Amino acid sequence: MTVEWTIHETSLIIVGAGFSGLGMAMKLKQKGMDDFVILERADDVGGAWRDNTYPGVACDVPSHLYSFSFMPKPDWSRVFSPGGEIWDYLRDCARKTGLVPHIQFGAEMLQANWDETGRRWTVETTRGVWRGRYLITATGVLADAHLPAMPGLESFHGCSFHSARWDHAADLKGKRVGVVGSGASAIQIVPEVSKVASEVVVFQRSAPYIIPRPDRAYTEAEKRTFTRLPDTMTALRSEIFWFGEYAYAQRRAVPAFVAEARKMALDHLAAQVPDPTLRASLTPDYEIGCKRVLISNNYYPSFNEKHVSLETSALARVDGSKAVAASGMSYDLDVLVFATGFEAAEPPVAHRIHGRETSLAERWTRGMQAYDSITVPGFPNLFMMLGPNTGLGHHTMVYILEAQVDYILGALDYAKASGSETLEASVEAEARYVAAIEQRSAGTVWLAGGCNFWYRDPNSGRLTVLWPDFAYAFRDENGSFEPDGYLMDGKSIAAAV
Repeated sequence: MTVEWTIHETSLIIVGAGFSGLGMAMKLKQKGMDDFVILERADDVGGAWRDNTYPGVACDVPSHLYSFSFMPKPDWSRVFSPGGEIWDYLRDCARKTGLVPHIQFGAEMLQANWDETGRRWTVETTRGVWRGRYLITATGVLADAHLPAMPGLESFHGCSFHSARWDHAADLKGKRVGVVGSGASAIQIVPEVSKVASEVVVFQRSAPYIIPRPDRAYTEAEKRTFTRLPDTMTALRSEIFWFGEYAYAQRRAVPAFVAEARKMALDHLAAQVPDPTLRASLTPDYEIGCKRVLISNNYYPSFNEKHVSLETSALARVDGSKAVAASGMSYDLDVLVFATGFEAAEPPVAHRIHGRETSLAERWTRGMQAYDSITVPGFPNLFMMLGPNTGLGHHTMVYILEAQVDYILGALDYAKASGSETLEASVEAEARYVAAIEQRSAGTVWLAGGCNFWYRDPNSGRLTVLWPDFAYAFRDENGSFEPDGYLMDGKSIAAAV
């Protein structure tokens, strides 16, 4: 039976209620713009911080920077806050700024189609249909878990799950647990699981670089100071920001900076792992910065425990209760945790968005790309937050998304002032922008560092996820809307003026 949905009309449709979607909506509210809806597939706000509830989940960016500049929080518990506290912060943002009535929960976007005649986007969801002039995707980089095809997994006698879909009903006490992966999630999970499991095996495809985590709890006196003197939070935020920018020189493969970073990481490893054979197995074979440099004080010490072992090859297949590594080694396990990352370079949402002639996925056969990292030719009035070339390997994505919010607000103001119904990036402008990105990417550690990582498109090898420059450079170039490079109602801006 076909269900006939009522079509809800609105001016602006935001897809996703994580950091990006909430940040966009909060600034719309500040400008007095209320004619928008937020479509969220889950039953609460929070994005990745709602979804990731694994033991030990925490942020690897200091809290006073990993938060909205226009919504500071003086009472963060720690320098690096646990995931649950960040989720609570996002819930507070939605509640305190009046966003909750705008959110449709349980409304997963099934497809979005541009109507050339009506000059509107029609978005079909699991809860109905919405139509609006503008579509803003705020679906996030870490929204869709990547679970590799694993031969024999269906035969596994125990339970298995992805780290972003943690099975809290699974009792790990006294169990034999395999952790597949050694990235940002795995290094937080392993120390916690090793406290209760009888045996832990980590399947490491490649070793990460890890540096010390300068974490501590904030004192009550510090929290009172942040509350009474908000400028102290601003100053701290600035200090953290510029410290992070310092790390970018390592990614540009500047020898002195690379050597400094490598020494910090390898000294940390040597201090925490006394066994030379184990230490060699935990030493990366690529240049530092090629993959995200991780921070932890308790991951390496886990391997000094007798019941924790390191398998220096990937999980290849599963045979009943046995997890068989690429090396040929097999392990009898009760639980498999896949800390295998997300579909960042090839976002599934791209298959659901259809512009004037094609889908985003079909247009991106050689990898994601967009003009100013936010708009795509053939997709009028579509703005993508944290889309192509917006990720940072050395900093916080909140800074990027705030720049994109300002860009979108500028575009909306321009369209209103000019009376135009559609704004669309030109093919030529996008081509120039992409060429400049590729020129910037050349010589960076991400392309020349000797590793394979999700920053790059798996088919073309292009750097499509990361912004290959300082964070401040992104805001300087992409933090405000400029009409050059755009078509207005199908005509170039120059011709329309």
